[in-house]
Formats: sequence, C-alpha cells, structure tokens
Amino acid sequence: MYHFIMYLIQAGVAIASLFNEKVRKMWKGERECFSILKQKVDPAAKYAWFHAASLGEFEQGRPIMERLRREHPEYKILLTFFSPSGYEVRKNYEGADIICYMPIDTVGNARRFLRLVRPSVAFFIKYEFWYNFLHILKHRNVPTYSVSSIFRPNQVFFRWYGRNYGRVLRCFTKFFVQNEVSMQLLESIGITDAEITGDTRFDRVLQIKEAARQLPVVERFIGTAPHVFVAGSSWPPDEDIFLRYFNGEHAGWKLIIAPHVIGEDHLKTILQAAGGLKAVRYTDCEKDMAKADGADILIVDCFGLLSSIYRYGTVAYVGGGFGVGIHNLPEAAVWDIPVFFGPNNHRFQEAQELKKNGGGMEISSYDDFAEMMDHLAAHTEELAQRGHAAGQYVKGSAGATEKILSTVDFN
Repeated sequence: MYHFIMYLIQAGVAIASLFNEKVRKMWKGERECFSILKQKVDPAAKYAWFHAASLGEFEQGRPIMERLRREHPEYKILLTFFSPSGYEVRKNYEGADIICYMPIDTVGNARRFLRLVRPSVAFFIKYEFWYNFLHILKHRNVPTYSVSSIFRPNQVFFRWYGRNYGRVLRCFTKFFVQNEVSMQLLESIGITDAEITGDTRFDRVLQIKEAARQLPVVERFIGTAPHVFVAGSSWPPDEDIFLRYFNGEHAGWKLIIAPHVIGEDHLKTILQAAGGLKAVRYTDCEKDMAKADGADILIVDCFGLLSSIYRYGTVAYVGGGFGVGIHNLPEAAVWDIPVFFGPNNHRFQEAQELKKNGGGMEISSYDDFAEMMDHLAAHTEELAQRGHAAGQYVKGSAGATEKILSTVDFN
C-alpha cells in the first residue's frame, strides 16, 4: 500500500506542478537531483547525509553539520530537502558540499539515489521517516540516526493499523529524542536504541543570538520609545488581534511586524489595518532613514532579519498559532522577553514548557490578548520576570548537539 501511495504522490506532484509554482519548483528539483549527484559526488569521498524536510528542520540539523565539519573534515556533507521553502532559502548554504532535493520515496528512486551517494552515515531530522530509503540504508549497514525526533501517542506507528509501516523505525541505528514521552512510546513497540538529548534547535538559536546584527533602521524607528512589540512570522488571524489592540490608546509602544508571507497583497492589507497609525516599510526606510521618524509601525518586508529584530523587543508575538501551528518560539525567547502565541500549540513542546514557567502566554481571542497586554504594561516587574523565565528556558535546554556527536561513531 505504501509503495502504491508513493507512486500516486509522484503522479500528483507532476500534475500539480502544471498549476502551482511552488510544486513546480519541487517537481523540477526532484528530477534534477540525480544529475546534480552524478556531477558533484566524489566516489572516493566519505559522505555524511543530512535530510531536512524544510527550513525548520534544517535549522535543527545545522549545529550538527557545522560541528561535524569542524571536527571531522574528512567527511563531505550532502544536504537534501523535500520542500521548496527549505531548498530555495538554503540552496547556497556554504556548510554543505552538495545540496539538492530528495526525490519521492519510491523503491526505484531510493536505489538510484543511494547508488550515486553511498553515504557513510545518515541523519534524518525530526519527523522524517522515508520507508524505502531507510530500509535500503539498513540493508547496506549505513549508520542512520533520527535527530531531535519527537513522538506522540496518536501517530500511526503506535496504532494497531500502523504496525507494518511502524517497522520503518527499526531501520534507525539510534534515536536522539526530545523528551521522555517519545522514549517511552518507542519502548512500547520494542525500540530501545534511544536517548533523550533534547532539541538541537536551542543550540542553534544561541548561535544565532551570538551572531545577531545591529539594525540601524530598527534603532532609528524605535528612537526613545520605552516599549517595543515584535510580531514574528505573523499570519492574518494574528495580525487582526494585535493590530486592533495597537489601534487603541497605547502610547509608548512601537510595533514591528515581520509577516510570515511577504507578498504585496498581504503587505497592503497590513498597511490598511494600521488605521490611523503611521506605518512604514523596512525597505523604504533603508533608502531614506528619515521615513522611520515618528512612525508607529515598522513592517519588515524582507527576509533574514527577524532573529536580529527580536533583540529590540520588550514583548514578542510568534505567529501561526491560529493556523497549522506556531513558528519558532525559542528564536524570540532567547532574548529574555515574554512570548505570546495562539491556541494551536499542543504539539509543540517548547510552547508547553514556556507556558509552565511563565515565559510564554497562550491567547485564543482579542480579549485574552488585550487583558494580558494591559496587565504586563501595568506590572513591569512581572513582565521582566516572564522575560527572564523565557530566556532561562532556552539556555537550560541547550546542549543536544554535544550529546549527539559524543555518541555517534565517525571512525
């Protein structure tokens, strides 16, 4: 059944590529991956293969790749993506020797791919369980690791009807899981080669913090304002809430919005929702810094700045919680600021932990948000305490990269 589904997906992607640009990029990239591998793979080299579905998983794998490159330069690194949102952003990443798409998980694709690469070791990040690729890796005795993986009881592996597919988990040499629940679930189906190491993403956000830039445009925009609200990776349902709030009487606050989707229609919607507030675009202020003077809202209409922008925040809001799920909470929390997020956060361990220690605040409506914002504005000591708790959570959760690399045998 799995093999049949893979062929259906392959056919579906081909058809969808005729109508959707993102799918078209993926379809083209998957078809080109074999020619890229033929051209670039050195048959005499040892390869460490890292597979990340998209950008978030790449960030989790990145600390391991970079440590491996420093400590074991005898390995070349192959990095593959499934999603265009990962590949298109990181296709020029200098930390890997070869970067390409990973083809659909058919038997033919898996055999062809692994005949070309012949990896010495493989790392699959978080949720990646490719049945055919993993079985062939196991057959070839290639050490294969699941990194920063996390499991929940409702996943197919732990249901009676998923037992056949669940055999794919036995293809891994070892699991480096995020929490005790994941460890127990694996043990419940007889898998004991697992270790709780946490999430490598915390190591990555600490690296990002160390490399954060000062941003003259943001500093000019903030001026002498005592409070700054940073909304990162926001979607329209998120923006409806905080824009409505800041359209009220809230003197002393500056609002920075870095939306998840930077499209002209979306940016115009945000500008219209600003109401009587003066809103400016980041790229316009880069051309003429004076445009930032006296503005209430700065709209970040370019990529790559959000991790540095959080440093200027008094409070952060991380979007996605009214949709498929919240985005990168640790990226904001690492700056010792409290973080708001929407209700769809139950699958995200970092959200649950931040709620427990007070560094994170879940909202489900405008009224929730307004009440908490008013409370924090009136109780600055609590605001500082929540921010400190958020930062301490990130710092205390780091160290997964060291634990993983001290376990993996690269000889």
